[in-house]
Amino acid sequence: MRKRINMRKLIKSILLICLVACMSLTSCVDGVRFGSDFLEKGNGVTTTTADSVFAKAETARYFLWNTYSYLYFGLPTKWGTGPGGCNEPTKVKMNTGIFELLSDCFQATLGWSTVELQYYSGAYNAATEPLNSRQNNVSARFPFSASEVWECVRNCWNFIERVDAVPDMLPEEKERLKAEAKIIIASRYFDMFRHYGGLPLIDHMFKVGETTMPERATVEKTVDFMVDLLNEAIAVSSLPWALTASELPNWDGRMTKASAMGLKCKILLFAASPLFNDYVPYCTESPQDAVDKRQVWYGSYRKELWVKTVDACRDFWEENAKNGSYYRLNPPTGATVDEYREAFYNAYMQRGNREMIISTREQYSAESIWQWDYIWFGSVAQGVCTPTQEYVDMFPNADGTPFDDTDIYGKNPNNRDMYADRDPRLYETVSTNMSLAQARKLELWEGGKDVVDGKNYTGGCDKTNYLESSKGQPAAYGYGLYKYVTDYKKSFNQPTQWPYLRMAELYLIYAEALAETGDLTGALEKVNDVRARVGLNKLEDCNPDLSLNTNKDNLIKEILRERACELGLEDTRFFDMVRRKLADDFQKKLHGIKIYRKDGRTSSWYYHEKDLGLPEPNGWYYEKQELPARAWQSKFSTKWYLSAFPPVEINKNYGLTQNPGW
Repeated sequence: MRKRINMRKLIKSILLICLVACMSLTSCVDGVRFGSDFLEKGNGVTTTTADSVFAKAETARYFLWNTYSYLYFGLPTKWGTGPGGCNEPTKVKMNTGIFELLSDCFQATLGWSTVELQYYSGAYNAATEPLNSRQNNVSARFPFSASEVWECVRNCWNFIERVDAVPDMLPEEKERLKAEAKIIIASRYFDMFRHYGGLPLIDHMFKVGETTMPERATVEKTVDFMVDLLNEAIAVSSLPWALTASELPNWDGRMTKASAMGLKCKILLFAASPLFNDYVPYCTESPQDAVDKRQVWYGSYRKELWVKTVDACRDFWEENAKNGSYYRLNPPTGATVDEYREAFYNAYMQRGNREMIISTREQYSAESIWQWDYIWFGSVAQGVCTPTQEYVDMFPNADGTPFDDTDIYGKNPNNRDMYADRDPRLYETVSTNMSLAQARKLELWEGGKDVVDGKNYTGGCDKTNYLESSKGQPAAYGYGLYKYVTDYKKSFNQPTQWPYLRMAELYLIYAEALAETGDLTGALEKVNDVRARVGLNKLEDCNPDLSLNTNKDNLIKEILRERACELGLEDTRFFDMVRRKLADDFQKKLHGIKIYRKDGRTSSWYYHEKDLGLPEPNGWYYEKQELPARAWQSKFSTKWYLSAFPPVEINKNYGLTQNPGW
C-alpha cells in the first residue's frame, strides 16, 4: 500500500474520506480507481468513471492530492512483496541504496545492495534497466519505465484537461490547481532529465488508442518544455507565492509560485553545466545517434545558458522581496555550536519552515526501525550509508578555514582531535568518534561498542536494540550517519520530510551561476550567506591562497564543496559530479578511518570500563583505511554520467535513441 504523504496532513474532513487513486499509462482512459490507497486502508475500494471524479470539486481535488504521492522522495522506502514492495524499484531504490552512495562522500557497506553489486562492480548495463528486482539485487538507479514518472505525468494531464468541467469549483481555484499539476510534471521530468538527458515529451493526456510514446526530444527542447510549464504556472495569479501560516498545518507541501520559480533555477543550472553545455559531448563511445541528434548535449558551449540561470535566480530573489522575503535561510538563535546545529537541522528537517521550497514526505508509521514499509532507518543500522574520510575532510574548521590533516595520522605528538572545533554541519551530518548520539558518546575506536567491520556486526554492537537510548549506533569504517537518522524517534507515526529544494540550495545555485558569468564578488556574497548561518567566516578570507576574488575555477570548486557540506543526502554531490563531469573524483581512492586509544585499551568504556571507575578515554591515534574498490576507480568511462535506456523501449521503435556507450 502507498504510504507517501506529500502534505503534512489534509484537512480533517478529507482524512475521513476515501481518496482517488492513480491511473497508469496503460489503463483505460475513463477508468479511475476510487478508493483509500492514499490513507493506507486496504478495504472499500470501488471503481467509478473519470467523469464521476470530475463531477464534483471534492473528488477532483482528491485526484490531484493523490498525484502528489508520485513526487520523488530521496531516501529508500519500501521493502515488502507485491505491489508497492520490492518489485517497485522506485520504492526500494537500488536495494536500499541512494544516489549519494555513487559519489565520493558515502560508501555502501552492506555487501549485497544493488549499489555494490551493479555499480561498484561495474556490472550495470542497458540490460539492467528493465529488471528491477530486489530478489536478484538488480535495479537501475532510476529506471525509465518503473520510476512512476509516466503515471504521474499522465495523471497530471488528465487533471489539467478535465478540471475545467468541474461545476462547483471557482475558476481561480481551477487555475491554481492546474498550475500545481504543471509544476509536478516539470519536477518529474527533471528527475529523469538528470539521468537520461533529452526525453519523450508528453504534453497531453493519452487518448484511447494512443499506446506509444513520442520520439525522444533534444536536450534543448526538453529543457524548454520543463521551463515553459513552470512559466505557465508562474503566470497564474491565483497561485500563491507561499502558503499562509493558517494554511501550513493542513497544506504544507503543496506547490507554490516559489516552487515553480525555484525549480526553474535548479533545472537551468543542470542544463547550463558542462555535461550538456560544452564544446565537446560528454562521451565519444558508440552509439553516437543521441549525440548527433543533440539529445545529450546542446552541440556547443552557450554562455547564455548561465545568463538565463542568473536571471532566473534574480527573478526569484526579486519576487521573494516583493512578498516580504518570506523564504530565507533558517537563522540561528545565538552563536553557540548547539544553536548553529539547531538552525541547520531545522532548515532541512523541521516541517513547515520558511527555508523549505519543495518538500516530499514518507510516512513512518511504526515505532521500530525494522519496518518493511520504511526501510531507511533499518538499512542505515545495517551500514548502508557510511561517510567517507574524503567527505569528512570537506568540512572546514569552526572558523571557516580549511581542515588540515597534517600531523593527524600516526602517533602524532600534538594529540589533535580530528573532530574538535569543526564546521557545525559536520556534527549534524556524520557521527564521529565520541560525538553524542542516542544519549551517549559514540565509541568508534577499534574495540569500541559501535564499530562494525563494514559488513557484519561484531562485539558490542546491538542492532536489535538500536532505538534504545543506551544502545549503539553501528558504524563502519570509523563513521556513522547522523543526518536523517537521529530524528527517527520524532518521526514515529508521522511523515518524514525530505527536501527537494530549499533556500540554501538556491543560494548556492545563484553563486555558481554568478561565478560562471564572471561576477565572482556576487558569488562569494551568496556563499558567505550560507556559511554565516553556521558561524563560518567569509570563504575568501579563509582561503587567501586560492585567490577566490579572481580565480573562477577555484571558486567553483569551493562552491561544489560547500554544496556537499550543506546539502548532504539531498541528492546533490553525485549529480554535481555528473553535471560538472568530475571524472577524477569518480576515480579517486576513498578511505575510512581506524581510531585507536592512546591508552592501548580495546574495549567499551560505556559498558565495561565506566563501572570499573576508569577515566573516559580522550587520546587517539588515527589511521586511514582504504575502502573497498569500485570499478570506476580503475576503468571509468564517461558513459556512466547518464544511464542507459531499456532495450525493450528502444526496440519499440517510437524514436528512443540509446545514450552513448550503451
